[in-house]
Amino acid sequence: MLVLRFVLVTTLIPFFTFAQSTPKEFTVKYIEQPIIVDGVLDESVWEIAESAHDFQQYFPSDSILALKQTDIKMIYDATTLYIGIKLDTDGSDYVIPSLQRDYRAGGNDNISLLFDTFNDGTNAFLFGMNPYGVRREALISNGGIGLSGFTTSWDVKWRGESKIYDGYYVCEMAIPLTSFKFQEGTTKWRFNSYRFDMQTNETSTWIEIPQNQFIFGLAFMGDMVFEKPLGKSRTPMALIPYVNGIVGKDYENDEDLSNFSFGGDAKISIGNGMNLDVTLNPDFSNVEVDNFFTNLSRFDVILPERRQFFIDNSDLFGSFGNERDSNPFFSRRIGIAEDLEDETIENGIVGGVRLSGKLNEDWRLGFLNIQTEADEENEIPSNNNTVFALQKKMFSRSNLSFILVNRQTFEDYDFLEETDRYNRVVGLDYNLASEDNTWTGKFFYHRSFANQIGDRNDAGGLDLRYNSRYFNFGLRGNFVGDDFRSDLGFVRRNDIVAARPFAEINFWPKKGKLNFHGFRFSPNAIWRPTLDYQNTDYFIFTGWNAQFKTQEELSARMFNRYVFLTDTFDPTDTDGGTELPANQGYYFTSFEAEFQSDRRKIFSYSLEPGYGDFFNGTRFSFEGDMSLRLQPKVFLSVGLNYDSIKLPEPFESEDIWLISPRINITFSKSIFWSTLVQYSNQRDNLGFNSRLQWRFAPLSDLFVVYNDNYFVNTFMPRTRSINLKLTYWLNI
Repeated sequence: MLVLRFVLVTTLIPFFTFAQSTPKEFTVKYIEQPIIVDGVLDESVWEIAESAHDFQQYFPSDSILALKQTDIKMIYDATTLYIGIKLDTDGSDYVIPSLQRDYRAGGNDNISLLFDTFNDGTNAFLFGMNPYGVRREALISNGGIGLSGFTTSWDVKWRGESKIYDGYYVCEMAIPLTSFKFQEGTTKWRFNSYRFDMQTNETSTWIEIPQNQFIFGLAFMGDMVFEKPLGKSRTPMALIPYVNGIVGKDYENDEDLSNFSFGGDAKISIGNGMNLDVTLNPDFSNVEVDNFFTNLSRFDVILPERRQFFIDNSDLFGSFGNERDSNPFFSRRIGIAEDLEDETIENGIVGGVRLSGKLNEDWRLGFLNIQTEADEENEIPSNNNTVFALQKKMFSRSNLSFILVNRQTFEDYDFLEETDRYNRVVGLDYNLASEDNTWTGKFFYHRSFANQIGDRNDAGGLDLRYNSRYFNFGLRGNFVGDDFRSDLGFVRRNDIVAARPFAEINFWPKKGKLNFHGFRFSPNAIWRPTLDYQNTDYFIFTGWNAQFKTQEELSARMFNRYVFLTDTFDPTDTDGGTELPANQGYYFTSFEAEFQSDRRKIFSYSLEPGYGDFFNGTRFSFEGDMSLRLQPKVFLSVGLNYDSIKLPEPFESEDIWLISPRINITFSKSIFWSTLVQYSNQRDNLGFNSRLQWRFAPLSDLFVVYNDNYFVNTFMPRTRSINLKLTYWLNI
């Protein structure tokens, strides 16, 4: 009840000011003549089209008009939104690292367009293009207030071409209205655009955005007004079948991994705002492997979701709670399980359905149901996994959200304990965002249910942040009960009460080489309720970071830590190693520095050394990467993580290496080859993943993937496979 009272009081605080008192706007005119998408704006209708112009500089300053201007014109017919963009430049020396779709925007030349089709300042569609006509698309959620709300895994069909001229380039796009979701009869969408111009060393936006805000923040948008109301958008049903053949062997366990499978997905539009996704015998094989990581902590690390079935409206299901300590639903839990040796293995999925989207301007709905297979040999039951989410818009950009998560088996298994037959979580989250993003926050309370569960079965927290140009602060705290369970979620640790406030002061020099620099102070403390609220952890972060006008970045950090071990722990994770004893506290201080070079350069790099105390010993660490751009077809990079841990006898000392070279070759805008090598002596694994991708039709691919894994010390093979996978997107 305390959390709910705090939510109510917070929503009444009078700080909901308008981000743009008189927003820019332009009219999108209706046409009936055909448009040829070729990068040449020679149709007569382009001459009468209104435009979004007068771009504002975002970097290196945010108080003047852009030095190189951009002009965006839009027209539409009954089925398609057409966009013509003229981008002025200093020349034609563009930075284009790759020809592959869904490129990273920073550090190269491109433009992105944001469409808030429900005018809620919370969710938006992004479409982008570079001077070579390479396209990207993304979904923006949670108001664009952080990187976690930027999803590039989303794919949709649309067309685009570009053409380079003397002193400018042109991008021409044709986006089917069925690629968007919007309310029937609407006459206005909120819109913004941002552009990276590497030759002028300038970033610009149509609507002025302060540099202390994210460039894709949805609080700062203008209006695009349609000449005629938009009609009902009927998205054709899409069938996405696949066939997948694997030839492989597990040498460690002497098992044949060869397999042939087929299945597919279907996407069905319900009205203008809802999507129904159906999957049958889905294939979630590793055409793209996860990056290895070095984990020196006692806790699991969260990895991003890449599977298309879970991407649309993923924020509606996965943004509940605290992603650091207790998230009640994490979609990567579905399709994996632990075998009898506590090793993570794939758990087959029979099929599932997923309904998500906008019911109307104020309500969003999400429903997910997936059935997984039984694996009785590994004592894994067949489970039904259900998630229901409902979100109500409140005030200008805030919302109140409800979630129900249910994991349940309906069969009797001799190996299954009564406490594991089901697990349910219900929760309520209030997500706060003032109209200009000065105040943002979250307040949540969740409770879990299972057979014979204890009464400490809840989790909750608050996160209130103030963001201004010169001063930022946050009041953050949460708790996770000792009996709180979320089998389909991510719970890093139970039995905690945590406080994590922070304060920042920022400076924006008008002269000199620095564009920005600032200091951050963040004390963190954790208490354990079952240990009479003993303070078992604290972590004091003090840091300084700076960004140069030439785009280099420099930072320095100091960490003061205290850890009281309640269980034995070996930070080197050495097999059979001597663990640090439990019921003992450790104080240690360490230092780090980091430098990131200018990513516009053909050769760029980052360096991050660190040294200091580590439990009862010392740790030297070095993290870095190097990349070489032989544009636009070849991109070479290598990442390095090194940790030298020295603990006194009889505890373990270890040199831990993670080396990750990567080669990306884009032969054309439809044929890509990438090879990733990952060496990790902590995992005792040397892995090779080589993937050839041919995008022979829109969102339709042929993959040939070679995976090879070896033990580090003996160089004996662990697993080896070659995978041929074909997917085809068919609209009906």
